[in-house]
Amino acid sequence: MIPNAMLFTTVVLLGYGFWLLDQLKFMAAYKAVLFHAYGSTILLLVAVLSMNLFGLALALGRRFFLKNTGRKLSHLDKQFNIGDVDMPLPSGEDGGK
Repeated sequence: MIPNAMLFTTVVLLGYGFWLLDQLKFMAAYKAVLFHAYGSTILLLVAVLSMNLFGLALALGRRFFLKNTGRKLSHLDKQFNIGDVDMPLPSGEDGGK
């Protein structure tokens, strides 16, 4: 889940960054002044945005991709608690006899 959320976050931030680069072409002449004056603020806002996107992607992934996992795996939990349970052989196999 974490690598998928990180990939989603990276893709969204790159897409947003490229879109901003296209929209803010007119400010390219002032980039040194802007980064000097507002660089720490921009970095802080990008960090907060990336953490929020990562949290959103992780929450959505856990909500939709891990749905009913406990119910689906409950038979394994019962087998582990009981101990040694013989599994039936698939049809057509007689166990090497």
